[in-house]
Amino acid sequence: QPISMVDERLLELAKLFKERTERIKDRLIDPDESDDESPTSYLIYVIWLFFVTLAWNWNLWLIPVRWAFPYQTPDNIHLWLLVDYTCDAIYLLDILVFQPRLQFVRGGDIVVGYRGSLNKCHFHFPQYMAFFEFNDRLEAVLSKAYIYRVILTTTYLLYSLHINACLFYWGSDYEGLGSTKWVYNGLGNSYIRCYYFAVKTLITIGGLPDPTTLFEIVFQLVNYFVGVFAFSIMIGQMRDVVGAATAGQTYYRACMDNTIKYMSSYRIPNHVQNRVKTWYDYTWQSQGMLDEQELLVQLPDKMRLDIAVDVNYAIVSKVALFQGCDRQMIFDMLKRLKSVVYLPGDFVCKKGEIGREMYIIKAGEVQVLGGPDGKTVFVTLRAGSVFGEISLLAVGGGNRRTANVAAHGFANLFILDKKDLAEILVHYPESQKLLRKKAKKMLTKDKKPAGEEGKEAAEVIPQRPETPKLFKAALVVTEKSGIKGTFSELKEKRQRSFQEVLVQKNHGAFRMYTYSHHGYTQKYSDTHKYAVTHAH
Repeated sequence: QPISMVDERLLELAKLFKERTERIKDRLIDPDESDDESPTSYLIYVIWLFFVTLAWNWNLWLIPVRWAFPYQTPDNIHLWLLVDYTCDAIYLLDILVFQPRLQFVRGGDIVVGYRGSLNKCHFHFPQYMAFFEFNDRLEAVLSKAYIYRVILTTTYLLYSLHINACLFYWGSDYEGLGSTKWVYNGLGNSYIRCYYFAVKTLITIGGLPDPTTLFEIVFQLVNYFVGVFAFSIMIGQMRDVVGAATAGQTYYRACMDNTIKYMSSYRIPNHVQNRVKTWYDYTWQSQGMLDEQELLVQLPDKMRLDIAVDVNYAIVSKVALFQGCDRQMIFDMLKRLKSVVYLPGDFVCKKGEIGREMYIIKAGEVQVLGGPDGKTVFVTLRAGSVFGEISLLAVGGGNRRTANVAAHGFANLFILDKKDLAEILVHYPESQKLLRKKAKKMLTKDKKPAGEEGKEAAEVIPQRPETPKLFKAALVVTEKSGIKGTFSELKEKRQRSFQEVLVQKNHGAFRMYTYSHHGYTQKYSDTHKYAVTHAH
């Protein structure tokens, strides 16, 4: 028992050393790869941006209120000043501690340091920049960022109404509260009533008293003019936000409608149309897109490789066929993989078809079918399994499919085209040899010799060839005539010939000897329980 525990510990240490060696090897292969940003430092900075944004919004909303409305009095000024000083402390801490530690790009170079960042606009308007930076970072981590954009656009509209309410109270106070029907009469909650006036003015609802003085007329004209443009801009921005949020759904509906229209125009059967609709629905619900390659086509090769490695490498690296191959070859192959969704019952490939693709199961299951009726399930392949590689590598003298493969349920498969694989293997001859060797082993393992099973020992002994009729007739004639010559000598040789059967067992392996007048030859048989010895 202690010895086994020591062995397990040694195996565990060997595994750890191997993993560390792989990490160092990866670093040597790709030394220019930058380190990932620390999640802890990123989270701390986002939280800090939230406090800076909170302080900035406090000043942005309440400074106009304190300027226009009589809410700040000598009795509560100490509370206002306490919050003001707290916000100022946050601003100073942001300028002196956080901003100098940020990296920024200048002329393509990443600059780090206090002196290099003093001239940045962050130090001229730190709160303004922090507000928009916080919004950008928050949208980047939200799964449904369009909801936050709608809230943000609504906040812009409410803030414009807030500023107009403050200006209306200031104008009413300038004219005199309750001096005319147009100004605020001083009754009720001053902010709520002024905000109500701002809503009716900027949204151009109407129903307000007519202005009487020149100041009131000019103020109302400016209000209407600004309200028309501001409200139109807000509505247009809201439409863009909602349109961007539903752009993918709109594209999906357009593709599906066009496909249905096409099938209807050509009178495609209903069961085929239903399968097409099912494919659209499942693909969209499972992936959120119809073709994921469209998202990556604009990215550089390096970024596409990074994404492909993060998404697909864990699956492809577990495929036994590719274990031991060049790592860079696998990376090149990841960029060529195409994802395809198959519906339940769809044939991925059929026996006898020309093999032009290799398949790797990403999700779901497929079944290898056969038998007299073609419905017998030989084996079920699951995620991480690969098939079609024998036909793709053209080993065994052909490239035709050797079995029927159908999707058991919804199956998502990676497809590697034969042309793409050939272009990749040209640059990796060692990996090409290894793949062909593995494919041949798989073919030899799966393909058993015909009639090998159930043979008896007697069947292994080859039957003695029958004596030709002409030879028999010649022997009879020579014997009757008493002539002994060539035929008699041949007969004697045939009589001296014998066939001996030896059954020898040597540690579970059996040998077959064939004797002749020159000696004997030895053959080994691993598939039968008996070996045969022939002598001629």
